[in-house]
Amino acid sequence: MTVSSTTVKKSYNGNGSTAGFTYDFLINSTAELKVIIRSSAGTETVKSLSSHYNISDSVGSGTVTFTSGNIPANGETVILIRDTNLTQGTDYVENDPFPSASHESALDKLTLQVQEVQEELDRAIKLSRTNTMTSTQFTVGSTDRASKVLAFDSSGEISVTQELGTVKGNWGASTAYAIRDIVKDTSTNNIFIALTAHTSSGSQPITTNTDSAKWSLLVDAASATSSASAASGSASTATTKANEAAASASTASGHKDTATTKASEATTAKNAAVTAQTAAEAALDSFDDRYLGAKSSAPSTDNDSNALITGALYFNTSSNQIFAWTSSDAWEAIKPTSSEQTNINALSASAVITDMSLLATSAVIEDMGLLATSAVIEDLGLLAVSGVIEDMGILATTAIVEDLGILATSTNVTNMAALSAGGVVGNIATVAGAVSNVNTTASNIAGVNSFAERYRIASSAPSSSLNEGDLYYDTNANTLNFYNGSAWSAIVADTDVKVLVSSNDSTAGFLNGKIVAGTGISLTENNNGSNETLTITSTGATLDDATALSIALG
Repeated sequence: MTVSSTTVKKSYNGNGSTAGFTYDFLINSTAELKVIIRSSAGTETVKSLSSHYNISDSVGSGTVTFTSGNIPANGETVILIRDTNLTQGTDYVENDPFPSASHESALDKLTLQVQEVQEELDRAIKLSRTNTMTSTQFTVGSTDRASKVLAFDSSGEISVTQELGTVKGNWGASTAYAIRDIVKDTSTNNIFIALTAHTSSGSQPITTNTDSAKWSLLVDAASATSSASAASGSASTATTKANEAAASASTASGHKDTATTKASEATTAKNAAVTAQTAAEAALDSFDDRYLGAKSSAPSTDNDSNALITGALYFNTSSNQIFAWTSSDAWEAIKPTSSEQTNINALSASAVITDMSLLATSAVIEDMGLLATSAVIEDLGLLAVSGVIEDMGILATTAIVEDLGILATSTNVTNMAALSAGGVVGNIATVAGAVSNVNTTASNIAGVNSFAERYRIASSAPSSSLNEGDLYYDTNANTLNFYNGSAWSAIVADTDVKVLVSSNDSTAGFLNGKIVAGTGISLTENNNGSNETLTITSTGATLDDATALSIALG
């Protein structure tokens, strides 16, 4: 067959899970495919067929499959490279027919071997095609070249040297130096290596010498000396600081013992605080279940969404009342009974006030001092939680305090006492039952006020704020008057519901032409054409069902 590909190796990265790796080049046998694993550290290990992997080969390609426990790990590199043996097994027998197949196989093998040599040659260090070197060989024996380096001499030829350069000692003027000669600058103790062959001149230091460009600094001893001096100073400072640290450590040890004691005390205090907090939270929760705070409407559960308990309270912001939850499962406004109100009134008596002044005596004050005991203060502390303070803060606002001050005046107290009497309470309850009517009146207060401007009662005719249609009752004449737009006219009562227009009217149907009956009203004309009269009769169920008349006179 022909060999059309020059590929002799494949490279892959392992990942710890992929076991199969393919190749696409010819091999004469599976034994001539070498498998190498390179670790992340650069160590190369040649693996063994059957022990570490198996090969499935098809002419010109195939797959290497690693066995369980030998799959390349993450960070490892897999190299598949052909390594054809260097033997020649083809034998030509004289006078036999030409063995073309064997001959072609031998040529294929030679080609594969040449490709592998080329692959190795490609990895070798070598001169370029245009470069020259007298010889790439060196004759120094293994003993003489041991622990030495391969270098190029001044002619560019390969040589084996002891060091990177040749030590020449201290630098001197007018001295011939070769490439890689090493000298010491005695003025700075720096070490230099020659970059160019030359005869030295001038003086030290080399860094300012006219030949400074021909030297390269190997060891910066001057900087090292400066650093050593600084390090010595730092070491001295460190020693001082270490002593100070030791003293601080001793002090810290004492503080540590104190801190340990205080930590123990703090733990005890913390535990006590936690206990107190638990008790306070329980008390707050209990209080919160009993006083629900301000609500715009009656709540159906407590603040924890639990069932209401008998005696629970809340302040209704809509009616400004406090309500209590009764044993009959209903909210009831808190207000005194008539007998209780009597007792309250009794407290306003001068004698009671005198008695109250007795409470300000030193003995009573001393008794009140008992209220300042820790147990009582602790109970009062329960009232100081944010929720309770917030509720009391509402009661302490300027507007509410001002309103309470107004209610506390003697006149208002007397008036409120009067309002609490049995008969008044009943009347108030009656008004409360008709509150919708009261609200209707309030909604139409503008009309009520307007009526007060349209109808007035006076002993003489009003002369201001007059509008056509206004009414006033004259208390002197006991007559009702209306304003026709320019003057007041009396409204005369008619007991027989008849209207007499004229005693000498001779026009037939005159009155019928002047009066138009409304709904629920009938008109009967009398004496048509001579002294006409008109009888007006209501035909509605009641007088209120009759519609007003429209009268045109003139």
